[in-house]
Amino acid sequence: MSRRALRRLRGEQRGQEPLGPGALQFVLHDDDDAEEEGSKRGPGGQRPRGAGKEGVCVNNRFELINIEDLEEGPVLNGERPDCLLTDAVVSGNKRRSQSGGAESKKAGEVADKAAPPEQSNMSGKLRKKKKKQKNKKNSTGEILEHGLEDIDRILERIEDSSGFNRPGPPPLSSKKHVLYVEHRHLNPDTELKRYFGARAVLGEQRPRQRQRVYPKCTWLTTPKSTWPRYTKPGLSMRLLESKKGLSSFAFEHSEEYQQTQHKFLAAVESMEPNNIVVLLQTSPYHVDSLLQLSDACRFQEDQEMARDLVERALYSMECAFHPLFSLTSGTCRLDYRRPENRSFYLALYKQMSFLEKRGCPRTALEFCKLILSLEPDEDPLCMLLLIDHLALRARNYEYLIRLFQEWEAHRNLSQLPNFAFSVPLAYFLLSQQADLPEQELSSAREQASILIRQALTMFPGVLLPLLEYCSMRPDAAVATHRFFGPDAEISQPPALSQLVSLYLGRSHFLWKEPATMSWLEENVREVLQAVDSGDPAVEACESRRKVLYQRAPRNIHRHVVLSEVKEAVAALPPDVTTQSVMGFDPLPPLDTIYSYVRPERLSPVSHGNTIALFFRSLLPNYTMEGERMEDGGAGGLNRNQGLNRLMLAVRDMMANFHFHDVEAAREDNPEGDGEWD
Repeated sequence: MSRRALRRLRGEQRGQEPLGPGALQFVLHDDDDAEEEGSKRGPGGQRPRGAGKEGVCVNNRFELINIEDLEEGPVLNGERPDCLLTDAVVSGNKRRSQSGGAESKKAGEVADKAAPPEQSNMSGKLRKKKKKQKNKKNSTGEILEHGLEDIDRILERIEDSSGFNRPGPPPLSSKKHVLYVEHRHLNPDTELKRYFGARAVLGEQRPRQRQRVYPKCTWLTTPKSTWPRYTKPGLSMRLLESKKGLSSFAFEHSEEYQQTQHKFLAAVESMEPNNIVVLLQTSPYHVDSLLQLSDACRFQEDQEMARDLVERALYSMECAFHPLFSLTSGTCRLDYRRPENRSFYLALYKQMSFLEKRGCPRTALEFCKLILSLEPDEDPLCMLLLIDHLALRARNYEYLIRLFQEWEAHRNLSQLPNFAFSVPLAYFLLSQQADLPEQELSSAREQASILIRQALTMFPGVLLPLLEYCSMRPDAAVATHRFFGPDAEISQPPALSQLVSLYLGRSHFLWKEPATMSWLEENVREVLQAVDSGDPAVEACESRRKVLYQRAPRNIHRHVVLSEVKEAVAALPPDVTTQSVMGFDPLPPLDTIYSYVRPERLSPVSHGNTIALFFRSLLPNYTMEGERMEDGGAGGLNRNQGLNRLMLAVRDMMANFHFHDVEAAREDNPEGDGEWD
């Protein structure tokens, strides 16, 4: 082999000389390898050729970057950053050596024979250092694993001993709760993008996002630049207790917020919306004022302003959330018996109603799940009467079926007319989808037929009103039959009639499809055959109807008032229609938990002033000096000022009196107005 080839194998080049004695010398051996190097020296203590000094003279500056220098770099997390690089180089060399031909093998053998002992020492050192690194990796990995196990054990012991569980969403590995809320579905823009595209929805919003001045990112609403600058109104939330995986929270009012609440109640009693507008000028994020003014705007057909006020109320309440309060977990509770919490329920309900009217049923369904998750056992707003309708409108049939299967055992959802008819309709609509296997389609169709027959047997008074809503004429055999005839609707209890009216007034249009009507007709005939044959299930359902639906609970009445379905409102009992229903707190619970009490206002009766009471009955604007909230007892108006106000009120009353001149009327019409009965 020529000298040029040997120089190339050694890394030397012709014409390069050492920089100087002892210049850039690096010791490549450790203390453990000193004996091996000493034994390889030649006779007389001399090294072999090419190793004249203890170090290695670097003739080329780029030879400083070699494998040994890289391997001696810093260690991160028990692993060197260049291990992947060296492994890749070694594996690449192995592939090249395996794919090489016979000539490369011969060249390798010659190189091994001609290589100096210095290179063999370097290869031996590399092997030893790799073994040390592997041992270090194994030891650090074992230490980390044992440390993590110890930490987990300590945390488990702390949780078991204290019993205080941190509220939050369930782990990803577990199955999602049936009331689990997804953040992305709380934004109506997500649903509108599916219908119209992102460019049509966000085209006008993108430039406004750059000028955002609001301090907090929220999930329930998107702050608008037209809103007043947010300042804390004195609303906060605190954690009451946490046990059995559930956390109870409650909103709190500061003293300043309580004073604003008292002014709001006085403004509501005045029956003048302008007083609420004046209050919002000083307290722009007072929740009850925003909700009450929203109802006033909605009655005046200003839907855009009404929705904007509700969104502002939700933003105010979300900014007051406790750090541990979660919208999505389904484990956070708010007691409806506390007046401070009711505003959040009503704001969510009003926002859900606006979203449904806007054409976003999927987002409205998510808000419905959120309201139901705040107190699922009591269900103060009775969202179970609405969630099936929203699920069908959003075409989320699987969710409705799952909710029915999981809650039927302990909530008896089949005893509600809306669930009794919506669940079989969901099965039938699911069987109409073409992307499912044939076996699933047939099983869904069969289950739908079984459930709709049970619903018709339990609630026969639903059929004829449903056909009337859908503008369908029933068959003569059905209309004249004693089971589905007019007697079925008349004989049902008042509470059941109210539930049926609510369901039909809200969901009748879901049954108008021709395929749905033909499927319903088939099952009606099957039910008639079962009735004529004397099926014992018919008598059992009739006796159950008489026992179960004697009187509707208060939460159902509250739901009917909020729904504003005309047919259901007309069916409310007299004891509900005769009492005053306030929009900011409709039908409050009888066992309300008050955290503070409104101070009593002085009334004219308490002073024993009969004259003032008489003039107040004639003039609602007349008030005594003690009745004004801004006037104190010592700093109020004196008696002379009160008397002057009384005289001004009397003059105003007399000025508004108009006497009818009978003689002038006779002169204008001498013939009279015609015959008198």
